[in-house]
Amino acid sequence: MPAPSVPSNAQVVIVGGGIVGCSIAYHLTLRGITDVVLLERHELTGGTTWHAAGLVAQVRATHNMTRLAAYSGDLYEQLEADGYPTGMKRTGSIAVANNSERLEELVRGADMAQCFGVEVNRVDVDDLAAHWPLMNVDDVIGGIHVPRDAQTSPVDTTIALSKAAKANGAQMIQGVEVIDIVTDNGAATGVTWRAQGGDGDVQTINADHVVTTAGLWSRHLAQRAGATIPLHGCEHFYLVTEHIDGLGRDLPTLRDPGSSTYIKEESGRLLVGFFEPVAKPIDATELPDEPFIHLPDDWDHLAPVIEKAIHRMPVIGETGIRLFFNGPESFTPDDAYILGETPELRNHFCAAGFNSVGIQSAGGAGRVLADWIVDGRPPMDLADVDVRRFHPFQGTRRYVRDRAEETLGLLYEMHWPFRQKDTARGARRSPFHDRLVARGACMGEASGWERPNWYAADGQAAEYEYSYKRQNWFENSAAEHRGCRDAVALFDQTSFSKYLVQGRDALSVMNRICANDVDVEPGNSVYGAWLNPLGGIEADLTVNRTGENEFLVITAVATQIRDMDWLKKNTPSDANVTYADVTSAMSCLAIQGPNSRALLQGLTDADLSNEAFPFGAAREIDLGYAKVLALRMTYVGELGWELYIPSEFSTHVYDLIVEAGADHGLVHAGYHATNSLRLEKAFRHWGHDITDEDTPLEAGLSFACAFDKPGGFIGRDALLAQKESGFGKRLVQFKLDDPEPMLYHDHPIYRDGAFVGHTTSGMYGHTVGAALAMGYVSTPIEMKRADVVEASFELQVNGERFGATASFRPFYDPKSERPKM
Repeated sequence: MPAPSVPSNAQVVIVGGGIVGCSIAYHLTLRGITDVVLLERHELTGGTTWHAAGLVAQVRATHNMTRLAAYSGDLYEQLEADGYPTGMKRTGSIAVANNSERLEELVRGADMAQCFGVEVNRVDVDDLAAHWPLMNVDDVIGGIHVPRDAQTSPVDTTIALSKAAKANGAQMIQGVEVIDIVTDNGAATGVTWRAQGGDGDVQTINADHVVTTAGLWSRHLAQRAGATIPLHGCEHFYLVTEHIDGLGRDLPTLRDPGSSTYIKEESGRLLVGFFEPVAKPIDATELPDEPFIHLPDDWDHLAPVIEKAIHRMPVIGETGIRLFFNGPESFTPDDAYILGETPELRNHFCAAGFNSVGIQSAGGAGRVLADWIVDGRPPMDLADVDVRRFHPFQGTRRYVRDRAEETLGLLYEMHWPFRQKDTARGARRSPFHDRLVARGACMGEASGWERPNWYAADGQAAEYEYSYKRQNWFENSAAEHRGCRDAVALFDQTSFSKYLVQGRDALSVMNRICANDVDVEPGNSVYGAWLNPLGGIEADLTVNRTGENEFLVITAVATQIRDMDWLKKNTPSDANVTYADVTSAMSCLAIQGPNSRALLQGLTDADLSNEAFPFGAAREIDLGYAKVLALRMTYVGELGWELYIPSEFSTHVYDLIVEAGADHGLVHAGYHATNSLRLEKAFRHWGHDITDEDTPLEAGLSFACAFDKPGGFIGRDALLAQKESGFGKRLVQFKLDDPEPMLYHDHPIYRDGAFVGHTTSGMYGHTVGAALAMGYVSTPIEMKRADVVEASFELQVNGERFGATASFRPFYDPKSERPKM
């Protein structure tokens, strides 16, 4: 084989020649970047693409993931029409349920899909049997049909993308092993390579951008350059039967999630794939350095799910097996793929960890990553898959291996509301952890943190019993909620992310990044947002001015890496300012409720009166033997303080508060209560109610934008333009008229019978006595604000519409008087 001819320079170098890498190359050429070089170690598709089942589903877990999956199907059809064969065919799909809970999951998913223009129909058993005459439906109670779901040839589609990219100027070079990513001053500047299988010299190709899309080998390549791509390989199985006489052609894909199985017709045979509940992890370094890897069979491992597959499709047990396939596939800690620029290494992008849905995801992922590279920002809300949602510890081999054992099976497990993962737990704990567990805390996990979601009563197990209706903790959380409203509650908020910003230019930098005016007197807090140039909300947080040239930023647990990355990216290179992530340096207890002042006043010499300590103040106070930073803020709508405590004093302060709290009705409250309390107050949650696609004007947060402050702020011009032109959506709060149904997110919203949007978050409001939600309502640009909610609204829940009351104001304490008591 002749030595590959690799140029010494390129605008973009892509590492990995699977379907995702080829999609990125193609979409870059569509954006005008033709100096693209894709390097593949062996042959195109030879990693994991070649053994994919080729399913192209449209419905994903969230709005934007559904948009991207639908785009993939449209792209593959268009390539076929343009003369690049893909094998794409719209066979449709069905999913079956053998119990009421599974059927509700499917129907709620269908509700969501309707919000985004995807046709999904609820069908009865007879319709399901008509689609698949060989299926055993004795225990089936119903299901859904997605007419435009598709199947494609993974190899043909990849080659089609490759050829289209080459026709536009990209180079696709095979037989090149990338050794390392070259870095300089915190940025990727190229890669080193050599001919695969040879002993030739290592050479370098310089590049403006490097894209790692090497499948389950991506973590190792990025790790050597100091970047984190958390994924791990698992053995992934399917079997193919011998030819079956009379088997129809182009049958819809059959998904039987209760059996951890999918089935598709393939050339007169059945391909049966599995997502068994407990997977077999395998590290990329344990695999041979060769293409088209086929791992050993393991019938014993799959026996339980094969039995279920035969139950659903008896002909499988009556037919010979032509192929039993076991190949490697990569899975991430949260079952969502990984996309974007790595925060540790500038100009290094990644697209990996596709959790066995790479074919349906590749078109959309390739398009948005190409846009991200060209424009310097994501073209839509990609928080679900943004690489910045992960922390470096989640890229360690042991963490990703332990979690991968569970995440493969979770794709077909019930997607219960509040479903908690069981593996890779206990990584991050607050100083109060053991004390809270002793009080009955049922811990949930967020970004590795163990956090109390609710508290069990005496004699009650602190364990979830999942349901789409009121779960076993409903009354526990209700009591916590009422305890906060009526007396005082203690919340462990240690997991909140905290940054210390210092330096001579700290004020000017922060005031440019923050939409609100943070040029306040030291000792005051400012609520506000960080916006992108389009006016979208990149972060929703609190900035506390703790000194003339010092600020403490408090933001969400899930955005710790992302928000620090935003700070650094938007700081001028010559600015005199430093950033320190101090999340681990201090714990946080939020003491909230009408009795909070009386409780805390008995433990400190500081004056906590309204006059001395008004709402929004940030003061260092003594509490027992400790000095703590007390912020008079609330996320639950009550009088209260957030106490930021040096870690070594944490349990001392906690014990003092709990002991004194007995005289004031103190209750321990978890994050489910936080959610219900904040929904009653219509407090927004970043990532759900507000994202980088939503502006403060649309979200009702214009009060937190200081339009007239000197120097302006990032996104100001876009907001002023939107003020002038008007906007076609508004965030509205809803209260369900029927007190029984539970609301979560992505429920269709109907206004006077017409579909106008979907909910973004939901929870039961125990003070209000009804399920609450927020959601964006599409309106004509010229419609007056007051007219938006003066209509008849309905929300669709589990296929049924329920009347709802709409409001721009909170349903609890609409004048916000209680926090300022």
